[in-house]
Amino acid sequence: MERNDGADEPGWDVDPEDEISAVVEMAGHHLKLRREAAGLRVAEFGEAIGYGEDLIRKIERGARIPRPEYLDKVDEVLGAGGLVSAMKKEMREARYPKKVRDLAKLEAQAVEIGLYSNHNIHGLLQTEEHMRALFEMRQPAFSQDELERGVAARMGRQAIFERSPAPSLHFVQEEATLRRTIGGRMVLRRQLEHLAEVAQLRSVTFQVMPLDCESHAGMGGLIEVLKFRDGTAVGRSEGAFGSHPVTDPKQLRILELRYGMIRAQALRPRESLAFIEQVLGET
Repeated sequence: MERNDGADEPGWDVDPEDEISAVVEMAGHHLKLRREAAGLRVAEFGEAIGYGEDLIRKIERGARIPRPEYLDKVDEVLGAGGLVSAMKKEMREARYPKKVRDLAKLEAQAVEIGLYSNHNIHGLLQTEEHMRALFEMRQPAFSQDELERGVAARMGRQAIFERSPAPSLHFVQEEATLRRTIGGRMVLRRQLEHLAEVAQLRSVTFQVMPLDCESHAGMGGLIEVLKFRDGTAVGRSEGAFGSHPVTDPKQLRILELRYGMIRAQALRPRESLAFIEQVLGET
């Protein structure tokens, strides 16, 4: 069997300062107990599952987050009947940076989300290759581990489109973000095709803010407003309140007012879909 010693994996090393490290350590201890109960030494276990001893030891002491395919292989070899594979969701979430986990939790609880993006296509709308191109051009450059964690975290947040009942999602994108050839023309083309598909979901309202708009309430930058079932909300704007999340009703009212004006000034949803198709024809 071909062995995987972990050298070709992004890493998923655990930050000991992160509160999630205790969860990963507990998972690693559980995997170690199962291996020992099966009477397998690390070397024998590595041969059986096709992974190197160093990687196995790191996972078992909680220093590295196991990948889903690793857990599946362990489950198969130990005959755990799916009990090990059941850890995949928890370990997948553990890979994400803390601030992304917090954001994903809020998005998972929200019943309505309003988003205005002026610099990049919003992360919930990005294709994997588009977001990968964005992460690759960051300066100072991300390590491979940071890049892969960033991509995985952003892709994980897109599970919001599969929620049932689906939240009401409202997106407004600047025209410039639909024309910027991040990653090259083919990457942009596939990104635009993806936007056209998402824009037609019943739970989604997608609008484009054209460059020739003379009145624009979003010149302060990105705006996010998330509303929850209990009537509470949280918002953030690059151009207000120091970019910090706000929950005060008066501050939220300001963000909602600005976002409402942005939506009124942008192209209507059908016009926006036609605009995407127009840009696709030019790409």
